[in-house]
Amino acid sequence: MVMPSTLAMILAGGRVDELGVLTHYRPKSAVPFGGFARVIDFPLTNLMRSGIERIAILSQYRSYSLINHIGTGAAWDMIGRYRGISILPPFKDYENPHWYRGSADAVHQNLDFVRYHRPSEILILSGDHIYEMDYRDMLRFHHEHDADLTAAFVTVKKEEAANRFGVAEIGDEYSEGGTVLSYEEKPAEPKGEWASLTVFCFKPEVLYKVLQKNQADGSYEFGRDIIPMMVQEGMKVLGYKFQGYWGYTRTVKEYWQTSMDLLGPDPLIDLEKWGIRTNLEHRDIRDCQPLKVGSHGVLDNSLAYNGCIIDGTVKNSILFPGVRVEQGAVVEDSVLFFNTLVKKGGQLRQVVCDVNTTFGAHTQVGFSSTGINDQVNDRVTVVGWNNNVPDNMKIGRGCLVAPGIKEDKWPQKGLEDMEELQ
Repeated sequence: MVMPSTLAMILAGGRVDELGVLTHYRPKSAVPFGGFARVIDFPLTNLMRSGIERIAILSQYRSYSLINHIGTGAAWDMIGRYRGISILPPFKDYENPHWYRGSADAVHQNLDFVRYHRPSEILILSGDHIYEMDYRDMLRFHHEHDADLTAAFVTVKKEEAANRFGVAEIGDEYSEGGTVLSYEEKPAEPKGEWASLTVFCFKPEVLYKVLQKNQADGSYEFGRDIIPMMVQEGMKVLGYKFQGYWGYTRTVKEYWQTSMDLLGPDPLIDLEKWGIRTNLEHRDIRDCQPLKVGSHGVLDNSLAYNGCIIDGTVKNSILFPGVRVEQGAVVEDSVLFFNTLVKKGGQLRQVVCDVNTTFGAHTQVGFSSTGINDQVNDRVTVVGWNNNVPDNMKIGRGCLVAPGIKEDKWPQKGLEDMEELQ
């Protein structure tokens, strides 16, 4: 059942400290992913394939990259008389002296927009998760059981959920889900094993009511405030049990691991099967020359998009357009954003590197300076954008390099494991 008047609102404006330098200059939803796309492309593609054509994006933090990427919405066929993507930045006026103070407050401040479209249901989504989902199945479940709120959940181990996710206990009245019996936001000791995908379907009149109440109570978050309140007050809150892949990108390690799930003979994320759409005009991706692998180049279990030139060795890695790996250089278990250059003899292992960065000749990045050490072996080294890493520089595991480090700031001794260069 496609509901022609469904309004989708994507929460896409924030950043998280755990992603470090990757969100210094862009919101987390605009972080590049998969060799050519952005994280927000996944919920946008899901909406497109679910036939939901009226979308609002709530953006606050450094929105330019996101706005530039969304463009007209044509990449997701969101142009037409009754379909389109609206970007709703924060504002202040004579009634409202605040920027967005949380996810619920962002929606509340745009209730005039919501009411104008007179939706039959309101779908509220996070813009920073990696998954494939047909929202029509969840909407059908929501309507069949006349829920006030239906929230999507995925099963997780309790020890993995502690302090990370909103966690629910869900009944099993129905084949696709059941009543939310309890809900806690990032509990230290979770009671349940179902983690929130931050995919919420509200009855409009219910959403208006709970948003007004929470404004009066001075609380502004869906997960922390509204969902627990609705459960406690006995409103009909259902949990829809999602059974597919769900990738989290809140931390650098989770972003790296989700990226690695693109690789292998049977990847957990199949971009071709999922049919991910992106804006190929952003950064002129559509005009890049085809991938070139030189006579000395090796590309093993990796994704490398158009515009890349591989004369060295690339293993288990993801390369965005414009990446160049010179002869004798080795890149392993890494994610390199647009226009990164690895010069001859350079070695990168378990690195995530932002755009427009050059690694000088014979650099070693992501190799432990202390040898075998369980505390650093699984750490990812992150390098911010617009850097020129000097020749022969050694950077250990789990290091963080801020964007645009000046030439005289690079230490001759290099960086030890877990060291930061700001």
